[in-house]
Amino acid sequence: MKKILSIDGGGIRGIIPGMLLAALERRLKRQSGNPDAAIVDYFDFFAGTSTGGILICLLLCPDEQHPTKPKFTAQEALDLYVTHGADIFKAGFLRRLVAKFGLLSERYPAVNLEHVLATYFGGTKLSQLLKPCIVTAYNIELRKTHFFRQQAAIMRGNTRDFYLRDVCRATSAAPTYFSVAEVYSMSGTRYPLLDGGVFAPNPSMSALSEVTKAFNETKVNDIAILSLGTGRSRKAYDYEHFKKSRALSIGPALIDIMMSGAAESSDFFLRQLYKSAGKDGQYIRIEPSNLHSIREELDAADRNNIQKLVALGDQMVSENNDLINQLVETLIKEHEHTQARSPWRFLSLKS
Repeated sequence: MKKILSIDGGGIRGIIPGMLLAALERRLKRQSGNPDAAIVDYFDFFAGTSTGGILICLLLCPDEQHPTKPKFTAQEALDLYVTHGADIFKAGFLRRLVAKFGLLSERYPAVNLEHVLATYFGGTKLSQLLKPCIVTAYNIELRKTHFFRQQAAIMRGNTRDFYLRDVCRATSAAPTYFSVAEVYSMSGTRYPLLDGGVFAPNPSMSALSEVTKAFNETKVNDIAILSLGTGRSRKAYDYEHFKKSRALSIGPALIDIMMSGAAESSDFFLRQLYKSAGKDGQYIRIEPSNLHSIREELDAADRNNIQKLVALGDQMVSENNDLINQLVETLIKEHEHTQARSPWRFLSLKS
């Protein structure tokens, strides 16, 4: 069984899947009896968009002293948001005032985000990640999707390799929140990129396509997906407000609507696909059923809301306790079964 971990975009709401990942990793350590057990050991392929892309890179980032082991635990990945979330979404009073009236193209200076990413990832490259993965972005000049592929970085070298900090900066360049990311491959090729959430806020479909292409398969029978969302928004927008508002002032609302709709569509199509194959149990989607207890904006990163997000994530873990325990049991069993034959060892040779 080939196992995919996919994590949605959602800004500071990345705390929600981060809480589940931390709980999952703790249980894997306990149930396997291995205190060094890590998320990366139990999945074969990873996909992330925006905040989900950052989480994926944190989980797969190698330790400088022990390159075959992850640098960060799932809890440490979560701590990036809890500790630095307020700093990432931070702007001075004047900038907030000007942005409120639609006089700036983005709400926040990217320097704060870039500093945090540089602190965590340093000079680590995409090719050095511990497992095959894709992280989504969108090229605004070529008008095409851009996938950061670990396996392509290995196969094609510097032309497709990037600093991990640049990968994360690009995938999280959410329109109206941060400026377009201008990043360069290791060979110096320039890429002007936006947040992958503009086309794949839920990257599960992209991951499934990547895996079936790599293995020259079209069936889902031997592929399992754990898809983690950042919460399905039920926020209603007032018709009259939209009619009377300027385009720039409702930009964040439009981004929210677009991302929610695209994420729900991906979830629907995958459920139907696995149902038609008679493999319903091999696609698992976990996210909060509602976001009423929090401020759900991507940039709602004040300390009070971060605490509420942690509480909501904890509640989600509790509500899915049996499912998570079942997942842990399955992952450990699969890991013991496939460890010897390592069915994904050749994927890094695919471009």
